[in-house]
Amino acid sequence: MAYTTSSHKLLFRQLFEKESSTYTYLLADVSHPDKPALLIDPVDKTVERDLSLVKELGLKLIYAMNTHVHADHVTGTGLIKTKVPGVKSVISKASNSKADVLIDAGDKIHFGDLFLEVRPTPGHTLGCVTYVTGDGSDQPQPRMAFTGDAVLIRGCGRTDFQGGSSLQLYKSVHSQIFTLPKDTLIYPAHDYKGFTVSTVGEEMLYNPRLTKDEEGFKNIMENLNLPYPKMIDIAVPANLVCGLQDLSAKPVEATSK
Repeated sequence: MAYTTSSHKLLFRQLFEKESSTYTYLLADVSHPDKPALLIDPVDKTVERDLSLVKELGLKLIYAMNTHVHADHVTGTGLIKTKVPGVKSVISKASNSKADVLIDAGDKIHFGDLFLEVRPTPGHTLGCVTYVTGDGSDQPQPRMAFTGDAVLIRGCGRTDFQGGSSLQLYKSVHSQIFTLPKDTLIYPAHDYKGFTVSTVGEEMLYNPRLTKDEEGFKNIMENLNLPYPKMIDIAVPANLVCGLQDLSAKPVEATSK
């Protein structure tokens, strides 16, 4: 991998699901006695692989999180909950989806002594968030941003369905992601060309869409002429209930700001 993060505490793995070209991310605090871990954007088809790795590494999975309600695959969060007792599903309150923990701007997701900060980045969908590793000397350096479909490597998510808005996405990225330190590592939810990681500084310079002004960006996004997502009619209804989410579970809100 071209970039690494220096932290004696953080265990990090980038995993790939080839059918939807989705990245799932495993993070854990291995300096903590429990080795608490979380998965970002798990896919139902690769749950067994992911859980096998968690077990192999001796980790305790506590959160299964989504950056947004996906349209191209069914999330693995519900399935994970049926296989690992105590795991909590996480998604943004703005997504109007079911989960154990409904997060909002500024919330922090703690795992051991590490945490992820929630930044709202709507535009691809209404409920998109970016998870960013904590700011501080005891947190991984450089910082890492899990951008979902808001920022892809040299691209961005489409804005023509699920409450998408090109102007909202443009403002989200420029206010919430491009304001991070330039060496912040960008880890997207997908890549279709074999790239694995970028940085904020790189995307600010080389992203062919997001380097344009607002009007130029809007024109690009309105003329993509992309086909209707083949999985959307199956994926979105399932993902609104976290795949196999137990509807009797009462959601709680993240409390630590």
